[in-house]
Amino acid sequence: MSHVTDGAALSSLLAGRTADELDDFFVRTTAVEVTDLIRATTDAELRPLMADELVRTAAVHGILNRLEEFADPERLAALCGVACFDLDVDGRARETHVLQFSPTGVAPLDDGGRCQVTIRAAVLDFVRMVTGQTNAALLYLSGRLRVEGDEMLALGVGTVFRLPGSGAVAVDPTALDPGDVATAVAASTKDHMREVMAGGFREIVLGEVFRRFPEFLRPDKAARIRTSVGFSIGGRADGGTDRFLVRVDRGACDVERDPGPEAERDATLVLDGVDFLRLITGQLNPVTGVLKGTLKVRGDKAKALALNAVMERPRPTPG
Repeated sequence: MSHVTDGAALSSLLAGRTADELDDFFVRTTAVEVTDLIRATTDAELRPLMADELVRTAAVHGILNRLEEFADPERLAALCGVACFDLDVDGRARETHVLQFSPTGVAPLDDGGRCQVTIRAAVLDFVRMVTGQTNAALLYLSGRLRVEGDEMLALGVGTVFRLPGSGAVAVDPTALDPGDVATAVAASTKDHMREVMAGGFREIVLGEVFRRFPEFLRPDKAARIRTSVGFSIGGRADGGTDRFLVRVDRGACDVERDPGPEAERDATLVLDGVDFLRLITGQLNPVTGVLKGTLKVRGDKAKALALNAVMERPRPTPG
Protein backbone atom coordinates (compact mmCIF):
# COMPACT_ATOMS: atom_id res chain seq x y z
CA MET A 1 0.00 0.00 0.00
CA SER A 2 1.32 3.47 -0.85
CA HIS A 3 2.14 5.90 1.95
CA VAL A 4 -0.97 7.40 3.51
CA THR A 5 -1.00 11.18 3.74
CA ASP A 6 -0.59 12.27 7.36
CA GLY A 7 -3.47 14.72 7.14
CA ALA A 8 -5.91 12.13 5.80
CA ALA A 9 -8.90 11.52 8.05
CA LEU A 10 -8.78 8.03 9.50
CA SER A 11 -12.55 7.99 9.90
CA SER A 12 -13.09 8.60 6.17
CA LEU A 13 -10.73 5.75 5.28
CA LEU A 14 -12.56 3.32 7.55
CA ALA A 15 -16.15 4.45 6.95
CA GLY A 16 -18.45 1.84 5.43
CA ARG A 17 -15.94 -1.01 5.45
CA THR A 18 -16.99 -4.53 6.38
CA ALA A 19 -15.25 -6.51 9.12
CA ASP A 20 -13.16 -8.36 6.53
CA GLU A 21 -12.22 -5.12 4.79
CA LEU A 22 -11.20 -3.54 8.09
CA ASP A 23 -9.06 -6.56 8.97
CA ASP A 24 -7.44 -6.36 5.54
CA PHE A 25 -6.77 -2.63 6.00
CA PHE A 26 -4.87 -3.13 9.26
CA VAL A 27 -2.95 -6.10 7.82
CA ARG A 28 -1.88 -4.37 4.61
CA THR A 29 -1.21 -0.87 5.96
CA THR A 30 2.25 -0.56 7.46
CA ALA A 31 2.60 0.19 11.15
CA VAL A 32 4.25 3.53 10.38
CA GLU A 33 1.34 4.52 8.12
CA VAL A 34 -1.21 3.53 10.78
CA THR A 35 0.79 5.52 13.33
CA ASP A 36 0.80 8.59 11.07
CA LEU A 37 -2.96 8.35 10.63
CA ILE A 38 -3.60 8.02 14.35
CA ARG A 39 -1.26 10.91 15.14
CA ALA A 40 -3.30 13.09 12.74
CA THR A 41 -6.56 12.09 14.46
CA THR A 42 -7.72 14.01 17.52
CA ASP A 43 -9.08 12.28 20.62
CA ALA A 44 -12.54 13.63 19.76
CA GLU A 45 -12.30 11.92 16.36
CA LEU A 46 -10.64 8.75 17.59
CA ARG A 47 -12.99 8.07 20.51
CA PRO A 48 -16.08 7.25 18.34
CA LEU A 49 -13.93 5.07 16.09
CA MET A 50 -12.81 3.03 19.11
CA ALA A 51 -16.44 2.82 20.26
CA ASP A 52 -17.34 1.17 16.94
CA GLU A 53 -16.97 -2.56 17.61
CA LEU A 54 -15.94 -3.47 14.06
CA VAL A 55 -13.26 -0.78 13.86
CA ARG A 56 -12.00 -1.37 17.39
CA THR A 57 -11.74 -5.13 16.96
CA ALA A 58 -9.83 -4.81 13.69
CA ALA A 59 -7.52 -2.09 15.02
CA VAL A 60 -6.67 -3.75 18.35
CA HIS A 61 -6.21 -7.19 16.83
CA GLY A 62 -4.11 -5.68 14.05
CA ILE A 63 -1.87 -3.91 16.54
CA LEU A 64 -1.48 -6.85 18.93
CA ASN A 65 -0.85 -9.39 16.19
CA ARG A 66 2.01 -7.29 14.82
CA LEU A 67 3.76 -6.35 18.05
CA GLU A 68 6.52 -8.82 17.29
CA GLU A 69 7.54 -6.71 14.30
CA PHE A 70 8.75 -4.03 16.71
CA ALA A 71 10.37 -6.24 19.34
CA ASP A 72 14.06 -5.91 20.03
CA PRO A 73 15.36 -9.48 19.43
CA GLU A 74 17.80 -9.45 22.36
CA ARG A 75 15.23 -8.14 24.83
CA LEU A 76 12.54 -10.47 23.55
CA ALA A 77 14.89 -13.43 23.99
CA ALA A 78 15.05 -12.65 27.71
CA LEU A 79 11.29 -12.20 28.18
CA CYS A 80 9.03 -15.10 29.14
CA GLY A 81 5.47 -14.90 30.41
CA VAL A 82 1.80 -14.36 29.67
CA ALA A 83 0.31 -10.86 29.80
CA CYS A 84 -3.33 -9.78 29.61
CA PHE A 85 -4.31 -6.43 28.14
CA ASP A 86 -7.62 -5.45 29.77
CA LEU A 87 -9.07 -2.55 27.75
CA ASP A 88 -11.85 -0.27 28.94
CA VAL A 89 -14.24 0.77 26.15
CA ASP A 90 -15.70 4.13 27.20
CA GLY A 91 -16.47 2.75 30.66
CA ARG A 92 -19.19 0.50 29.27
CA ALA A 93 -17.34 -2.76 28.84
CA ARG A 94 -13.93 -4.39 29.02
CA GLU A 95 -12.16 -6.46 26.43
CA THR A 96 -9.28 -8.76 27.35
CA HIS A 97 -6.50 -9.78 24.99
CA VAL A 98 -3.87 -12.33 26.00
CA LEU A 99 -0.32 -12.55 24.67
CA GLN A 100 2.42 -15.05 25.40
CA PHE A 101 5.99 -13.75 25.24
CA SER A 102 8.89 -16.12 24.70
CA PRO A 103 12.30 -16.14 23.00
CA THR A 104 10.59 -17.52 19.89
CA GLY A 105 8.17 -14.62 19.55
CA VAL A 106 4.83 -13.14 20.62
CA ALA A 107 1.70 -15.27 20.25
CA PRO A 108 -1.96 -14.47 21.02
CA LEU A 109 -3.74 -16.88 23.38
CA ASP A 110 -7.42 -17.59 23.96
CA ASP A 111 -7.02 -18.54 27.63
CA GLY A 112 -6.73 -15.61 30.05
CA GLY A 113 -6.42 -17.93 33.03
CA ARG A 114 -2.68 -18.26 32.48
CA CYS A 115 -1.98 -14.52 32.83
CA GLN A 116 0.91 -13.57 35.08
CA VAL A 117 0.21 -9.85 34.76
CA THR A 118 -2.83 -7.82 33.73
CA ILE A 119 -2.31 -4.39 32.20
CA ARG A 120 -5.47 -2.28 32.39
CA ALA A 121 -6.03 0.89 30.34
CA ALA A 122 -8.67 2.75 28.39
CA VAL A 123 -8.67 1.62 24.78
CA LEU A 124 -7.90 5.20 23.66
CA ASP A 125 -4.83 5.36 25.93
CA PHE A 126 -3.76 1.92 24.71
CA VAL A 127 -3.89 3.01 21.06
CA ARG A 128 -1.98 6.22 21.79
CA MET A 129 0.56 4.27 23.84
CA VAL A 130 1.41 1.58 21.30
CA THR A 131 1.69 4.17 18.52
CA GLY A 132 4.17 6.21 20.53
CA GLN A 133 2.03 9.24 21.37
CA THR A 134 2.05 8.76 25.12
CA ASN A 135 4.46 7.04 27.46
CA ALA A 136 3.32 3.96 29.36
CA ALA A 137 5.36 4.98 32.41
CA LEU A 138 3.52 8.32 32.58
CA LEU A 139 0.16 6.58 32.19
CA TYR A 140 1.14 4.28 35.05
CA LEU A 141 2.26 7.12 37.33
CA SER A 142 -0.95 9.05 36.72
CA GLY A 143 -3.14 6.01 37.40
CA ARG A 144 -4.52 5.79 33.87
CA LEU A 145 -2.70 2.49 33.38
CA ARG A 146 -2.93 -0.13 36.12
CA VAL A 147 -0.81 -3.21 36.63
CA GLU A 148 -1.94 -6.28 38.54
CA GLY A 149 0.41 -9.20 39.05
CA ASP A 150 4.03 -9.46 37.97
CA GLU A 151 5.13 -5.81 37.65
CA MET A 152 8.56 -6.74 36.35
CA LEU A 153 6.96 -8.69 33.51
CA ALA A 154 4.84 -5.63 32.70
CA LEU A 155 7.99 -3.50 32.67
CA GLY A 156 9.69 -6.07 30.44
CA VAL A 157 6.77 -5.94 28.01
CA GLY A 158 7.09 -2.18 27.83
CA THR A 159 10.84 -2.17 27.28
CA VAL A 160 10.94 -4.90 24.65
CA PHE A 161 9.14 -2.87 21.97
CA ARG A 162 10.44 -0.14 19.72
CA LEU A 163 7.76 2.38 18.81
CA PRO A 164 6.67 2.38 15.13
CA GLY A 165 8.93 4.60 13.05
CA SER A 166 11.31 5.08 15.96
CA GLY A 167 14.11 3.29 17.75
CA ALA A 168 12.69 4.37 21.12
CA VAL A 169 11.23 1.80 23.48
CA ALA A 170 7.66 2.10 24.77
CA VAL A 171 8.76 2.48 28.41
CA ASP A 172 11.99 4.38 28.95
CA PRO A 173 12.13 6.09 32.35
CA THR A 174 15.50 7.66 31.48
CA ALA A 175 13.80 9.65 28.68
CA LEU A 176 10.91 11.03 30.76
CA ASP A 177 10.58 14.78 30.98
CA PRO A 178 10.53 15.86 34.67
CA GLY A 179 7.67 18.25 33.96
CA ASP A 180 5.61 15.43 32.50
CA VAL A 181 6.37 13.33 35.58
CA ALA A 182 5.22 16.18 37.82
CA THR A 183 2.01 16.40 35.78
CA ALA A 184 1.39 12.65 36.18
CA VAL A 185 2.03 12.78 39.93
CA ALA A 186 -0.32 15.76 40.31
CA ALA A 187 -3.06 13.85 38.49
CA SER A 188 -2.66 10.68 40.55
CA THR A 189 -4.33 9.76 43.83
CA LYS A 190 -2.33 9.09 46.98
CA ASP A 191 -3.65 5.52 47.06
CA HIS A 192 -2.34 4.84 43.57
CA MET A 193 0.99 6.50 44.30
CA ARG A 194 1.27 4.31 47.39
CA GLU A 195 0.85 1.25 45.15
CA VAL A 196 3.49 2.57 42.75
CA MET A 197 5.99 3.30 45.53
CA ALA A 198 5.44 -0.08 47.16
CA GLY A 199 5.80 -2.04 43.92
CA GLY A 200 8.41 -2.95 41.35
CA PHE A 201 8.41 0.51 39.77
CA ARG A 202 9.70 2.07 43.01
CA GLU A 203 13.32 1.17 42.29
CA ILE A 204 13.15 2.84 38.88
CA VAL A 205 11.51 5.99 40.28
CA LEU A 206 14.07 6.40 43.05
CA GLY A 207 16.97 5.56 40.77
CA GLU A 208 15.92 8.14 38.18
CA VAL A 209 15.20 10.90 40.72
CA PHE A 210 18.58 10.62 42.42
CA ARG A 211 20.43 10.14 39.11
CA ARG A 212 18.99 13.47 38.00
CA PHE A 213 19.29 15.22 41.35
CA PRO A 214 22.12 17.54 40.19
CA GLU A 215 19.80 18.75 37.41
CA PHE A 216 17.33 20.03 40.01
CA LEU A 217 19.84 22.43 41.57
CA ARG A 218 20.04 26.07 40.55
CA PRO A 219 23.73 26.63 39.76
CA ASP A 220 23.73 30.27 40.87
CA LYS A 221 22.33 29.42 44.31
CA ALA A 222 24.03 26.05 44.79
CA ALA A 223 27.43 27.67 44.26
CA ARG A 224 27.03 29.48 47.59
CA ILE A 225 26.28 26.55 49.92
CA ARG A 226 27.84 23.46 51.45
CA THR A 227 25.45 20.91 52.89
CA SER A 228 24.90 17.16 53.09
CA VAL A 229 21.37 15.87 53.50
CA GLY A 230 20.24 12.28 53.83
CA PHE A 231 16.92 10.89 52.65
CA SER A 232 15.31 8.00 54.55
CA ILE A 233 12.40 6.86 52.38
CA GLY A 234 9.89 4.37 53.74
CA GLY A 235 6.84 2.72 52.22
CA ARG A 236 8.53 -0.34 50.74
CA ALA A 237 6.40 -3.47 50.43
CA ASP A 238 8.76 -5.33 52.78
CA GLY A 239 8.58 -2.57 55.37
CA GLY A 240 12.15 -1.52 54.69
CA THR A 241 13.68 1.87 53.96
CA ASP A 242 15.75 3.23 51.07
CA ARG A 243 18.54 5.63 52.00
CA PHE A 244 20.40 8.21 49.94
CA LEU A 245 22.83 10.97 50.80
CA VAL A 246 23.05 14.18 48.74
CA ARG A 247 26.13 16.38 49.11
CA VAL A 248 26.32 19.89 47.68
CA ASP A 249 29.68 21.64 47.85
CA ARG A 250 29.90 25.07 46.21
CA GLY A 251 27.84 23.96 43.23
CA ALA A 252 29.20 20.42 42.90
CA CYS A 253 26.68 17.71 43.73
CA ASP A 254 27.07 14.00 44.29
CA VAL A 255 24.67 11.31 45.48
CA GLU A 256 25.51 8.21 47.49
CA ARG A 257 23.17 5.27 47.86
CA ASP A 258 23.02 3.29 51.10
CA PRO A 259 25.48 5.46 53.02
CA GLY A 260 26.68 3.83 56.23
CA PRO A 261 25.92 5.31 59.64
CA GLU A 262 29.46 6.67 59.71
CA ALA A 263 28.82 8.90 56.67
CA GLU A 264 28.77 12.52 57.77
CA ARG A 265 25.61 14.48 57.16
CA ASP A 266 24.08 17.72 58.37
CA ALA A 267 20.50 16.51 58.38
CA THR A 268 18.24 13.64 57.34
CA LEU A 269 14.76 13.90 55.85
CA VAL A 270 12.46 11.05 56.90
CA LEU A 271 9.30 10.44 54.84
CA ASP A 272 7.45 7.74 52.96
CA GLY A 273 7.71 7.06 49.24
CA VAL A 274 4.53 8.89 48.28
CA ASP A 275 5.49 12.10 50.08
CA PHE A 276 9.03 11.88 48.71
CA LEU A 277 7.70 11.82 45.15
CA ARG A 278 5.29 14.66 45.95
CA LEU A 279 8.14 16.65 47.52
CA ILE A 280 10.53 16.19 44.62
CA THR A 281 7.88 17.17 42.04
CA GLY A 282 6.73 20.24 43.96
CA GLN A 283 3.38 18.82 45.10
CA LEU A 284 4.40 18.94 48.77
CA ASN A 285 5.73 22.06 50.46
CA PRO A 286 8.48 20.97 52.88
CA VAL A 287 7.35 23.40 55.59
CA THR A 288 3.78 22.10 55.29
CA GLY A 289 5.09 18.54 55.42
CA VAL A 290 6.98 19.24 58.65
CA LEU A 291 3.96 20.94 60.24
CA LYS A 292 1.69 18.02 59.30
CA GLY A 293 4.22 15.44 60.45
CA THR A 294 4.53 13.72 57.06
CA LEU A 295 8.10 15.00 56.75
CA LYS A 296 10.52 14.76 59.67
CA VAL A 297 13.91 16.44 59.85
CA ARG A 298 16.69 14.99 61.98
CA GLY A 299 19.70 17.16 62.57
CA ASP A 300 20.32 20.70 61.35
CA LYS A 301 17.03 22.02 59.98
CA ALA A 302 18.76 25.09 58.54
CA LYS A 303 21.04 22.88 56.41
CA ALA A 304 18.05 20.87 55.20
CA LEU A 305 16.24 24.07 54.27
CA ALA A 306 19.38 25.29 52.50
CA LEU A 307 19.19 22.31 50.14
CA ASN A 308 15.51 22.97 49.56
CA ALA A 309 16.21 26.63 48.82
CA VAL A 310 18.61 25.88 45.95
CA MET A 311 16.37 23.31 44.27
CA GLU A 312 14.22 24.09 41.26
CA ARG A 313 11.66 21.34 41.17
CA PRO A 314 9.95 20.28 37.95
CA ARG A 315 6.54 21.83 37.49
CA PRO A 316 3.49 20.22 35.88
CA THR A 317 3.47 20.69 32.12
CA PRO A 318 0.76 23.19 31.07
CA GLY A 319 -1.96 21.51 29.09
